[in-house]
Order: sequence, then C-alpha cells, then structure tokens
Amino acid sequence: MDQDRLYDLTMRAIGCALEGDAEAASNAMVEIGEIGTWHNVYGSCCAFAEVGKAALVKFYGDRAPDPARGDFWAMQMLPGQTTAPADVFATRFIVAYANGDKDSAFALFRSALESSEDDYVSSVAALLATAASLANSALEHTRNRE
Repeated sequence: MDQDRLYDLTMRAIGCALEGDAEAASNAMVEIGEIGTWHNVYGSCCAFAEVGKAALVKFYGDRAPDPARGDFWAMQMLPGQTTAPADVFATRFIVAYANGDKDSAFALFRSALESSEDDYVSSVAALLATAASLANSALEHTRNRE
C-alpha cells in the first residue's frame, strides 16, 4: 500500500471514530489490514496513539508530564473499559507511545499481531476507539472550562 493511501485510510478511520461512525471507521481499518502489511497497521496504530497522546496533553494542560523533566505518563484503565485483552492493549499502547517508549509499543503490537486474528483485530479496534474517546473527552473538558 502506498503511503498516500495509508494516510487517507488512517485519517478516515480516525475521523469516523471521532464522529462515532464505527462502521465507517471499521471499513477503513479493514481496508488497511486487507491491502496493507502489518507495517501499515502498526503505522496506523501509532497515528491512533498520537491522537490519544494529544488528547491527554490537551486534557491535562500544564499538569501533563514533561519528558524534559523526566516525567512520564501512567494511566489506569479508562472509565467504561474492561480488563479484556483488547482494552488493556489499547491503554498500554497509548501510554507507551505517549512516553516515547517505542520498544514497548512495538512489543505490545507484536504480541497482539501474534495472538489470534480475533484478538488482533479487537486490539487495533480498541486502540482506535480509546484514542477517539480520549479526544472527545478532552474536547468536552476544554469546552466545559471555557
């Protein structure tokens, strides 16, 4: 898959997830998975995690961890999430990514990739849903402060 197509599909998945259109987001993700390689899916996962990270920074503002000071993100399971492997994957991946821990993020992805196909698909979908939920929560929080 060429990079332009991957970008378009990734952005479509994110946009649809933010709007609550799970079916359209799923269709974009399915196309990435069917036409692309696992490298493409990992790139999309990093984009989803970037959305989650940006939402966390926006939500916490000045209280956000500052890597320059040696701070790091730590996150408990989000409200509404379960201890299902897909939800745990989503939370851990976003935290690893937000902390700049590329090795852990990749190890988490590889673990999902090497699990059953259903678990892999559920994990990637949960990552997108979690990132969108964080972004929408940060937006609502920001609006409520104004």
